[in-house]
Amino acid sequence: MTPDRFFSLMLLLASRHAVTTQDLASALGVSLRTITRDLNWLRDAGLPVTAQRGRLGGVTMLPGSGLDLTRLTPGERDHLSLTGLDERQRAELNASVESRRALSKIAAAQPRRAHELLPLSDVVHVDSRPWLQAPTSGTTPASLIGAVRRGRRLRIEYDSSRESCPRDLVVDPYGLFAKAGIWYLVADCARVPRMYRLERITTWKEVDQLRRIRESQTLATAAAALVAQWEHNHAIEVSATIDRTQIERAQRIFGQRLVRDDHEESATGHKVTICFLHLEDVRALLPFGSAITVHGPTEVRAHLRDLTTNLALHYAPSPTS
Repeated sequence: MTPDRFFSLMLLLASRHAVTTQDLASALGVSLRTITRDLNWLRDAGLPVTAQRGRLGGVTMLPGSGLDLTRLTPGERDHLSLTGLDERQRAELNASVESRRALSKIAAAQPRRAHELLPLSDVVHVDSRPWLQAPTSGTTPASLIGAVRRGRRLRIEYDSSRESCPRDLVVDPYGLFAKAGIWYLVADCARVPRMYRLERITTWKEVDQLRRIRESQTLATAAAALVAQWEHNHAIEVSATIDRTQIERAQRIFGQRLVRDDHEESATGHKVTICFLHLEDVRALLPFGSAITVHGPTEVRAHLRDLTTNLALHYAPSPTS
């Protein structure tokens, strides 16, 4: 359990008489299995968390056993409510100092025992940056967060990779979104939701108008819809047969992107579907050699054929003189 999710879970339990595990999972954006594991962790840590079954039941914590929220400033509580960020991302938002101060207050308020395990925050560190990532330029999260929180429209200059020159746009921001170590501005442009990569925003300024976002939409719902749309538009579904001896290896490598068709199995192989975001990504199939037979789409078979032909030519013996 991350420190910020621990804080959010304790805050929910302290502010409600009884709450269902489904409500806790929805509020924290995690699965029921994760919430159950978190509650078990709290019990193992000695916190008196109880669960009652039935229509009037729910998860509760005995009075006086939770966090002493009065020790935290409003700013510290606000920063700790940012779930899912690692230390680097908190630093990019200028949020790391208040977050560490709030966590130290929480740790100091908890009774220490000689046999107590070291805190997870002391022995687990997360860095979501890709390996060998080049230094980023453009707009930083910390420079933009103030304008976004003021709820104003923004005029941005955006250097899109699909355009020959930067575009001047007026957008209505929902907020900042971190995905796979990259920061985006989620905003409506002419009432259409968009994600703008911060490093491509070359300049920006506030417009003296309140933002005009769509009714009933939030940052979370807008970002989820954009991610789902992007993945659907960029996904390539590859139909293939994998030798029985290689199916477990393929499942480890491709994870949830690989779906087995249990109705299409033979003595030698499994019929599967594997999703890739880009055509170039199918080169991940090459290490399997002839253990994977791709049936379609046609452009995937053609691309694999080109890759293997170029590789064979690259390592062909040099002609003797």
